[in-house]
Amino acid sequence: MRQFIVLGHDAPTTDAFSLDDLAGGAGRLDVLCRCVSSGFFLSHAIREDVRLFLVLSDEFTVRFEGSELRRLNPDERSTAALIRAALAEREGAIGHVEVESTPGVYLSRRGFADVLDSVSGTVIQLHEDGTPLSESEVPEHPTFVLSDHHDFTEREGELLSERGAERLSVGPEALHANHAITVVHNWLDTGGFESY
Repeated sequence: MRQFIVLGHDAPTTDAFSLDDLAGGAGRLDVLCRCVSSGFFLSHAIREDVRLFLVLSDEFTVRFEGSELRRLNPDERSTAALIRAALAEREGAIGHVEVESTPGVYLSRRGFADVLDSVSGTVIQLHEDGTPLSESEVPEHPTFVLSDHHDFTEREGELLSERGAERLSVGPEALHANHAITVVHNWLDTGGFESY
């Protein structure tokens, strides 16, 4: 199982956003939607061995479960519609108890600390100042943590440090979060690579 936690610092926490303004009025939800696509899509299939968490403004978490997904399409608008449908069910998400909004999409009232506590295996912070992937061993059950267009906050860094997260870099240049996910998938698919 491959897991990704993507932090959306400005992400909406209600369903009151327009699908026509994902990059502005929806707090750069376009970035998170692209991360979902990169996390799951192959050319003609979906990666069923992936779980992806979108942490929305440290209040709500939308969990996507690859083995259960049924209505995910590769465009940002339809992914945003799935997130909006999940947020429409927010009254049913009580504490850490999840509510399923569509097949394979779940909403809970959990912030980053709670999601981090819920994962097992090796936690890896993807960061441009990390050790290159090419110098690292491929972990067996990894959870990769990425930030949206903002840097990790000091508190997020502390939580990752407390968890013993290793800091890895996907390359010599800073990439968008969704591109970093694609590089990580390639690294895992090939069993690692020797150099950038």
